[in-house]
Amino acid sequence: MTTVLVTGANRGIGLEFVRQYAADGAEVIACCRDPAGAAELQAVADASGGRVRPVQLDVASAGDIAALKAALTGRPLDIVINNAGISGPPRQSADDIDVEGWLEAFRVNTVAPVAVAQALHENLKAGAQKKLVAITSQLGSTTNNGGQRYAYRSSKAALNNAMRGLSRDWAGDGIAVGIFHPGWVKTDMGGQAAPVTPEQSVTGLRQRIAELGRENSGAYRDYAGHALPW
Repeated sequence: MTTVLVTGANRGIGLEFVRQYAADGAEVIACCRDPAGAAELQAVADASGGRVRPVQLDVASAGDIAALKAALTGRPLDIVINNAGISGPPRQSADDIDVEGWLEAFRVNTVAPVAVAQALHENLKAGAQKKLVAITSQLGSTTNNGGQRYAYRSSKAALNNAMRGLSRDWAGDGIAVGIFHPGWVKTDMGGQAAPVTPEQSVTGLRQRIAELGRENSGAYRDYAGHALPW
């Protein structure tokens, strides 16, 4: 049985990952800050026949990451999906940036995915598929930077760079790293004007994950498989 761990699993893209993988028979470790308050996630777990296990994890908490590592000691993981992220502070323009909010965006969007990956390195090495996935954004592209959203853009650009590094440093362990833009998705973050549904996004992302291997590890692509400029 495939075992998948998803962060930010209580809503939006993360919750859809849980739904789809569980429906296909995978065992899903569904991480979020407050599982008890995540009604939709709990409903999916209740209907899964035990395949979905909600787990408490605040990715910005070193203590929570350490606890997750301890709880999963010796447990192989096939796919780890770093999905949790934030949009950054309201003030992040060229003329007015909330510095503390910017640092928080880096902590959640950049540092946390690397910390989670490091904590679960041995689990991935023990897994059959050995796939590490980061849900990033096309706004992390330096080539296509059109200005504005400094905190979000820079935190995602740094995430891309860090995941590219892991794709090289962990290649010897057989771990493949996917860096994927999910599209402009109709979620709390993306808004209702977004043209892509979570179901459409995750269907595409799962195809990209299925295709992920040594030959395309570290590539920066969108959910439809298009290469994105760094």
